[in-house]
Amino acid sequence: MSSTSLRYELIVWDWDGTLMDSTPTIVKCIQDACRDLALPVPDDSMASHVIGLGIQESLRKACPTVSVDDHYKLIDRFRFHYLSKDHELSLFEGARDLLYGLKDKGHLLAVATGKSRKVLDRSLGFHALEDLFDDTRTADETFSKPHPAMLIELSESLMVPMDRMLMIGDTTHDLLMANNAGADAVAVTYGAHPEHVLKTENPLVCVNNVSELSDWLAGNA
Repeated sequence: MSSTSLRYELIVWDWDGTLMDSTPTIVKCIQDACRDLALPVPDDSMASHVIGLGIQESLRKACPTVSVDDHYKLIDRFRFHYLSKDHELSLFEGARDLLYGLKDKGHLLAVATGKSRKVLDRSLGFHALEDLFDDTRTADETFSKPHPAMLIELSESLMVPMDRMLMIGDTTHDLLMANNAGADAVAVTYGAHPEHVLKTENPLVCVNNVSELSDWLAGNA
């Protein structure tokens, strides 16, 4: 299929909670990092709400009383816990087939994530997805979500206008980034943020699992 016949030439994916079933692990790693430093431990709701932001911003919001000195210790402890577990994480069921199916139809695929470049590349390598995506952006190489920079840069690098780009994510940070960039967005409710919160950013649709997402994309992308 020619890319000119596609509604969305470029589909941009968030990583954690959208393609990767990692939300519970990230929540636990944030909480364990706080425990290591005897800091107030955020509850599950707070720890999951900050997922998708860059690591510095997410930990600062999850533990707002942390001092400047302890903040960098907190980042180190989070990385220690996460890097000991990230190789055990898996893609959501059906996600790999969906990605390859979209690629076969002629869509360009990209990732916009709050992860660092090193950690995203590590995850792409674990799951043998290095060659699937046409471009990727991480929070340590440009502005973090919800700033629109990631999507603007992807638009420019892949030469796809914003009105032919679709952002798919599981947090309001993803949706607000798309809104700020002028791109359409779809929300998945199986990640970090609940449906009623996601709807505040007016996604085109909220889907409850990868199968529903696949069906929607088949009819609308």
